[in-house]
Amino acid sequence: MVDLRPTLLAGLLLTSMSFATAQDAQPSVRNAPASQPSPEFLKTIAAPYRDAVAGVLRAPTLTAKAKEDGFFGHPAVYDWLLDHPDRASLAWRRLGVPCVEIRKSETGRFLWKDESGSELSWVPVGRYGDGVVWYATGKVKPAALVPATTVKAVAILKSSRTQIDAKGESATLETTAIVHILTDSSAAAAALRLLGPAVPRMAEQGAEQILLFFSGPTRHIFAFPEEAPTLLAPGKK
Repeated sequence: MVDLRPTLLAGLLLTSMSFATAQDAQPSVRNAPASQPSPEFLKTIAAPYRDAVAGVLRAPTLTAKAKEDGFFGHPAVYDWLLDHPDRASLAWRRLGVPCVEIRKSETGRFLWKDESGSELSWVPVGRYGDGVVWYATGKVKPAALVPATTVKAVAILKSSRTQIDAKGESATLETTAIVHILTDSSAAAAALRLLGPAVPRMAEQGAEQILLFFSGPTRHIFAFPEEAPTLLAPGKK
């Protein structure tokens, strides 16, 4: 059974803490070389977040990538879910799948927290091609005896569209996620002992979950369009 409780940036950030220490202890698992973001990319980022996004991209602790096989769906539905992760989370729960609860604040930021003291907020900061750029900040506590540490992340979610129907209402969507994470490694030593060199693959799985988080409801609504109003309706306050 699919379980999306640790999904989105939350689960990926939890694993990144261990990788931060793994960089020093095991150089062979380093997979996040520094890079200079292109001026063209930075122009797509809202001015108040441009420097923060560039800072994460220049020296990430971890970069995780994932690509999903093409699937047929409504691009408008997929794009709407990217802009409303709180409603995507609610749609999964309405389908009977355990999933993290995501709230949207009055300022437009999306919020997630758990019982251990981890909490994360993120906001869309730009459009890049057929996709969205998120900037996230928060703190992560991966285990009871490990101190919380601050994290910053940039996630780029893109979806190319092919085989578009005559009306432009449906298409084959091929989605990718690239997540760059920056965190302080000093709080991650204990987590490294638990996860060690398996962390890079775990991070990839976290990026894969991000894609599934949005593609799952999109596929379901394409197959059962009559359920869209119920699945995408706002929650009760």
